[in-house]
Amino acid sequence: MEAELFHAGARAAEWLRPLIRRAGGPLRCENVVVLGEVPGVRHRDLFAWPHWALKNLYGPVGIMVGKFHEGEEETARGGEPVPAAPVSFLPVRAAVRRRDPAFLHATPGLAVALASAEDDGRDVFAHVPHDWQELRAWTKRLRRPERPSTGSETTWASRSWPGS
Repeated sequence: MEAELFHAGARAAEWLRPLIRRAGGPLRCENVVVLGEVPGVRHRDLFAWPHWALKNLYGPVGIMVGKFHEGEEETARGGEPVPAAPVSFLPVRAAVRRRDPAFLHATPGLAVALASAEDDGRDVFAHVPHDWQELRAWTKRLRRPERPSTGSETTWASRSWPGS
């Protein structure tokens, strides 16, 4: 199921790349939704690897990939509650270079890449393996997000990550 989720996220990102440069393009968003239960797998675990891989592949070309889990309550940076998602989904959208790097404070290298991102049409898969298992191994070598040092609250930065 991870492979299918990753593939759907990559298709959404590739669909958006040419559209973002058009009128209204920066407002476009594709959502990859997982409905229902996946036997024996929590959505949080299912989304971890595909989300991490997609962020690293598409951030440098200005595509932001998020993840929300059904029923999970979160808190915005300003402390206000964010309504729980009715379904689990990966939002795939144009990056807002002034604001989105702040969401990546646990991955400073990725934040810098996103802040200076420019889509020059490059093949984001040119430097990574195309075999499914080799691609998973590639993502395990990427720098992991830094864990928060204080507090017990659950935030997106303290969630489980591939290989941890």
